[in-house]
Amino acid sequence: MSGTSDRVVIGMDPHKRSATIEVMAGDETVVGGGRFDTDRDGYAEMRKYARQWPNRVWAIEGCQGIGRHIANRLLADGEHFVDVPPKLSARARVFATGQGRKTDVTDAHSIALVGTRMAGLRPVVNDEQLALLRILVDRRRSLGEDHTRMVSQLHQLLLELIPGGAKKSLSAAQAKALLATVRPRDVVGKARRRVAAELIGDLERIYRRSKEADKELKELVAATGTTLMDLHGIGSSGAARLLVEVADITHFPNRAHFASWNGTAPIGASSGDQVRHRLSRAGNLQINRVLHIMATVQLRNPTEGRAYFDRKKTSGKTSMEAMRALKRRLSDIIYRRMTDDAVAATAADPGGQRGTTTDSSVTNSHPQAGSSEKSLPRPATQLRTPLSAMS
Repeated sequence: MSGTSDRVVIGMDPHKRSATIEVMAGDETVVGGGRFDTDRDGYAEMRKYARQWPNRVWAIEGCQGIGRHIANRLLADGEHFVDVPPKLSARARVFATGQGRKTDVTDAHSIALVGTRMAGLRPVVNDEQLALLRILVDRRRSLGEDHTRMVSQLHQLLLELIPGGAKKSLSAAQAKALLATVRPRDVVGKARRRVAAELIGDLERIYRRSKEADKELKELVAATGTTLMDLHGIGSSGAARLLVEVADITHFPNRAHFASWNGTAPIGASSGDQVRHRLSRAGNLQINRVLHIMATVQLRNPTEGRAYFDRKKTSGKTSMEAMRALKRRLSDIIYRRMTDDAVAATAADPGGQRGTTTDSSVTNSHPQAGSSEKSLPRPATQLRTPLSAMS
């Protein structure tokens, strides 16, 4: 095949130590493929193999997950590629083969099919600012998980050392004061006290690191120009998570698609004369968690979110239904805020990569009062895009 005129899609199924690729032409003809190691020599061999198709675009599954390590290397080498969501490649695999059997070869084939057929796949760009934010926000989440785990262990030890244990909300200083009142004489009790003291020391170090991480994140988030932290219930970690996971809000045609992506769009669960919806179990769980924290913070304070929740309860909804409606409403507000930020960034830097497009809904009005009751958006009508449009 002549590689000078027709664009090809190179579908990749990445792993830690290997990557399987399939090269697909615009008419879905398979023109190449293979399995390569991801060490220095294997990666160089894969790049050399791909150069025979100068007009190429890579389609990689899990660019922010298992494929991140090889995606970063391709970005650094100036390659162009799109991120293929695992759900899309799984569906393509079932329809292409008639069954759901997974192998590296079938996965690479399904990823290439998605890259060839689907419109709206997210192009991955070399954004050092977002890459730095991702590293730091992942580290901050890890510190939070370590804190939760250690506090749980400390509670268990204190319960065995002190009748009734400690109160639920326990700081390192409070735990240290409690532990100072305990003087066990048996060997097991002394071991419990020593381990508890070590955990308290670890908690103090994690607390200091968390404060430093929060300060650094706040400065970096502010440097992006976003106004997300102005919303009640979103701190530096939540804003950073939104920025790194969403990347470019204009990839979502409207707020309903954004809600479907983050898992706050309700799913129809009506039966007979009973019309009801249930919470979606799908979507980006990290963004859904940011929305849940935002909703919880608003419910603890006299905010518009609290008033909205109370109105839903008054109208006959259960607490879970009212919470679902509130999270969807907050999703709409975040969507509007991020699109407004994108418009402002485009106005400030017309040549920048981030900003609105003619197909985006940036200019839509504020979310309607009943938007939180709307279910999943309809399937996209445009499923196929010419390869030339993926530049």
